[in-house]
Amino acid sequence: MAAPGVRLKKRLIFCLFAVFFLFFALILRLAWIQIVKGDMYRDMAVDQWTRDIPVPSKRGIIYDRNGKKLAISASIETLYVRPAEIKNAEEVSYRIAEALDMDREDVLERLKKNLDTVLLKKKVEKEDVDKIRDIEGIYSVDDSKRYYPNRNFAAHILGFTGTDNQGLDGVEALFDRYLYGLPGRNIAETDAAGRRIPFGFDTQYSPQDGYHLVLTIDEVIQHFAEKAIEEAVVNNKAKKGTAIVMDPKTGDILALAVKPDYDPNTPFDPLSEEDKQRWEGLSSEELRDERLKMWRNFAVSDVYEPGSTFKIITTAAGLEEGAVQPGSTFYCKGSITVGGRNLECWRNYNPHGHQTFTEAVQNSCNPVFIEVAQRLGKEKFLDYIEAFGFGEPTGVDLPGEAAGIVMNPSTVGPVELANMGFGQGVAVTPIQLAAAASAIANEGILMEPRIALALKDQEGNTVHEFSPRVKRQVISPQTARATMQILETVVSDGTGSNAYVPGFRVAGKTGTAQKVVDGRYVQGRYVASFVGIAPADDPRVVVLVVIDEPDPANYYGGQIAAPVVGSILSDTLRYLKVQPRYTEEEAERLITERVPVPDLTGMPLMEAIKTLSSSKLQYQVVGSVIEGDENRIIDQTPKPDIMVSEKSIVLLYLETYRGFSQEVIVPNVIGKTINGATNLLKSENLRIQVSGTGIAVSQDPLPGEVVNVDTIVKVEFQDPESP
Repeated sequence: MAAPGVRLKKRLIFCLFAVFFLFFALILRLAWIQIVKGDMYRDMAVDQWTRDIPVPSKRGIIYDRNGKKLAISASIETLYVRPAEIKNAEEVSYRIAEALDMDREDVLERLKKNLDTVLLKKKVEKEDVDKIRDIEGIYSVDDSKRYYPNRNFAAHILGFTGTDNQGLDGVEALFDRYLYGLPGRNIAETDAAGRRIPFGFDTQYSPQDGYHLVLTIDEVIQHFAEKAIEEAVVNNKAKKGTAIVMDPKTGDILALAVKPDYDPNTPFDPLSEEDKQRWEGLSSEELRDERLKMWRNFAVSDVYEPGSTFKIITTAAGLEEGAVQPGSTFYCKGSITVGGRNLECWRNYNPHGHQTFTEAVQNSCNPVFIEVAQRLGKEKFLDYIEAFGFGEPTGVDLPGEAAGIVMNPSTVGPVELANMGFGQGVAVTPIQLAAAASAIANEGILMEPRIALALKDQEGNTVHEFSPRVKRQVISPQTARATMQILETVVSDGTGSNAYVPGFRVAGKTGTAQKVVDGRYVQGRYVASFVGIAPADDPRVVVLVVIDEPDPANYYGGQIAAPVVGSILSDTLRYLKVQPRYTEEEAERLITERVPVPDLTGMPLMEAIKTLSSSKLQYQVVGSVIEGDENRIIDQTPKPDIMVSEKSIVLLYLETYRGFSQEVIVPNVIGKTINGATNLLKSENLRIQVSGTGIAVSQDPLPGEVVNVDTIVKVEFQDPESP
């Protein structure tokens, strides 16, 4: 046999190397897949043979400081579909669309998607789910829907949530990471067609519900503030208004009302039919802007020139620096010339003439405060303005807080300094002014406004407390007390007499400012305000009322804002059980003006209103009024036969309120001992029926269900050592 030729040898060598490189390339490719991209392909494989359905967590409840529920989460369901398991999608789509009130074409598109699991619809009521629960391929998971029992009550504080239960505004947004909780998952092994494999693994990771949030808000005081500011906005044909009630010693916000407001249950809907018609045809950007205006929290997000209420700051700074004394004398001739400009007193037509500084505060005389600002000088005056917290956010736990506007010293000339002395040329937010007034009421100590008290877990245990925070000592206690004494005379003898509350010493200051639009003062557009502090000798509450663009026929703060503050102070002090101390004259007059509260329980609403009117009392309805229904009264505050002053407000609780106030969400007691389960259910005003001993293994009703108080929860316990 002849030896192979050279050409054949070359071919063999070439084939050998070709096979070698081919195997080498395959090895490299396998290494790339197995090592470099192994995690990615492993995840893809897991996705192909598992079904993973998210299980939403339940948001925590939001309470007022006394445990009243302001926001709850009701049980509801979310539906998913596995297209591979759907038989006869065309026929089934009609049934699903009708049951869920969906577009049939949209349903059919979801049923035919080439995906393992498809979201069908979120937030579906149980009775609607029951209509299609028998359809193979439809899966439901427990979900929750945010609900605000009192509708538009405290809307700008609470905010609202989105379709995925995420907080979008208010404390719902700011504390979302605590309220939201941790979602769970339902993972099961499936075959190539997406069907669950018998005896395959099926793992459930239970969601962890969010923490409960306790606010500083007092529901009753919030009702007082909302009713008062709403009437003020309507009666004065104003654009908007806000009322803030604070505890000066802690910085707690007891009430924060903004009108007009909205219903957090339907936050994207217009406020009225007029708005609904106006919104039609708007672009998406214009519609977004309209909604942002509706949601905007005037109390923390809007700035305005405070006018004469800012004279409180000038007074405190002047007294602290010794630039003025309560008995210092001044002369008002109706105007004063500064930097070549003539700045007038509000009463230039009839100048105040000779007056002490205390009388100048009572009269709210502009030239006097201009002179005090000049004595302080711009650097020193600006130091006090900033020390009182103006020009920076207060730090309150509400979204969208503005910093206000305070001039840089380099831009402040003689005229600007004079204007700041009586409250022009500086822009503040209502919350800043309320905090600054609280500092004067709190011995000169500025507190950070506080809206949140604590976070609690599902068992009611406190996991975090939001302690009061001291920012700084702005003025001495002696100066603060001297300022309070002067402000008290504003109500007793000056422009703030409409804030007078019989039996209580009230300090305060009026404010009326012309609005600035595009850098210019606009005729006929004003901001009326009043800040009140009571009792003046031992302050318990500070109330600020701001009314934006009232009817130009009557726009003075002393005329339209002071009475609102007086009303809120009167109701709040009595609710807080602050004992009035009447003068002989007040006591004699009140004997004839005090009336007993009638018993209204069980009466229809209209009959109760007539009864209160005949007793010279006012009312505030708590709960939803149902059209065509008698709307019977189930409770009232104050209780029957209590003696109150004429025109006092009686809170009328309707039957619809009982449905919310007497409903609770069943907590999860699985895994707890008998004592632990009993205490947890008792804390939610529920009763327990025990079966067995050991650890809780089942319960009825299930966790998350909304039931009436005193409902019996049947809990089965089992010894962990038993088989």
